Order: sequence, then structure tokens, then C-alpha cells
Amino acid sequence: MPEPPGPPEFLPVLDVPAHGRQRRLTVLLRWLILVPHFVVLWVLGIGAFFAAVAGWFAALFLGRLPAGIARYLTGFVGYDTRVMVSLTLLADRYPPFSLRQPRDWPVRIELRQEPLNRAAVLFRLLLMFPAAVISGLASAGWAVLAVFLWLWTVITARLPRPAFEATAAVVRFRMRFTAYALMLTPAYPKGLFGEERGTEQRQSATRPLVLSGAGKGLLVAYLLLGLAADVGGSVGGSANSSDDGTVSTAPAVQGQR
Repeated sequence: MPEPPGPPEFLPVLDVPAHGRQRRLTVLLRWLILVPHFVVLWVLGIGAFFAAVAGWFAALFLGRLPAGIARYLTGFVGYDTRVMVSLTLLADRYPPFSLRQPRDWPVRIELRQEPLNRAAVLFRLLLMFPAAVISGLASAGWAVLAVFLWLWTVITARLPRPAFEATAAVVRFRMRFTAYALMLTPAYPKGLFGEERGTEQRQSATRPLVLSGAGKGLLVAYLLLGLAADVGGSVGGSANSSDDGTVSTAPAVQGQR
């Protein structure tokens, strides 16, 4: 007699409020006013690195992260994601300086502590490489178009709907990848192109995340632009290298033979 199927796999959830108008002044100054958060995240990231290293050794023996390490890393992922939501113009609220989930902030992240597969923990760096490539390409592609999206939103006070969908997909996948890399979830990052309509009851603009055709097309453009930027950077780096393998940084002298 076949065994009944187990519970469905839980993927980390990102809840973002509905797409709407934004204040032009806060959009205009968005990247500048987030600088203090970048500094704080850099400091917290150092702590997250050492916590993840200690957690990796612990998870090999325990099959889970110790509670204190899991609590800190969960707070770090939540804080980092809230800053990314603000940076990418998905929400018009300034993120709080807190590792805890603020009660009155509209963006919410849900992570569940579940048992970890020790083999998957042992080979985590190798396993997460494909997802790291996808997340990196999508984020780089968004960065290529970031100035245009910023200008559009400054002028119209609204991020275009396809851009909202595609950018939310990038931020959510990045959050899922970070949670997997830090061993906060055994679920491999997936769902970059969102979910199908009717798969679950709608709870927010990104839960479930349903992309329109234009949103999926823009997400593909993000990936292709990220790939082009990566290839262009590699080619440019090779072109600046001399035949003996050194990189020339000296300025050219006019008329030099």
C-alpha cells in the first residue's frame, strides 16, 4: 500500500503590499537615504558570516542550527530583505533599523525552522552555486535598468506594473537563496517566475506571486542583461591584460611608439 504524501515543501515567503503610488521626493532621494542601512548591513554581514560558519559545523552534528544562531541569521535575512525592498522601489516606507520584524511595517518575511539534511549541509557551498548564479544574473540585470526605473518612478510616482512583478521576483528569489545559503531552510531556492493563478489564496501582492506576460518578459530581460554585463566585464578584463598575464593600469602616452 503506497505511503501517503508528506506535507508540501515550505518555501520562505515574502509579503509585499499592493503596487501603488509613491512619494516622488522619497523616490528621488531613495538611494541616498539608505546609505546608513548599507553601513549597518555591512557590519551585520560580518557577524552573519561567522555565525554561518559556526552554524555549519553545528548543523553537521545536530541536523539543525542552534537557536541563537538561527535567530540572528533570521533577523539578518529579514533586515537585508526589507532594505532591498526599499532600494528596489517595491515599497515607499523607510525600513527600520531592527533585526526583528516590525509590527507596523508592511513588508513581511516568513521563515520556518525545519530539520536539515546533513549531507546537504556538508555540500552546501557546491549545491547553492547554480542558485547563486541565477540570483546574481537577475540582480545584475535589474541594476542595469535601475536608473531608468528610478527616473520613471520619479516622474510618474509609480513603478510600472511589469517592473514591480519582475523586481519582486528577483528580491524574493534572492531572499530564498540567502536563507538557503545560511541554512535557515532546507528548501532549495525556486519559483523565480512566480506561481500559477489559483494555486493558493491571495494574501498580499507577492503571495502568491503571479507574473503577467510582460512581467515574465522583463524578468527574462533582467537575466539576459545580467549575463551580458558579466560577459562584457570578463571580456573587458581580458582586454586590459597584457600578454604576460599582468594588467596594465598605466595611462597611454600620446605619440608613444
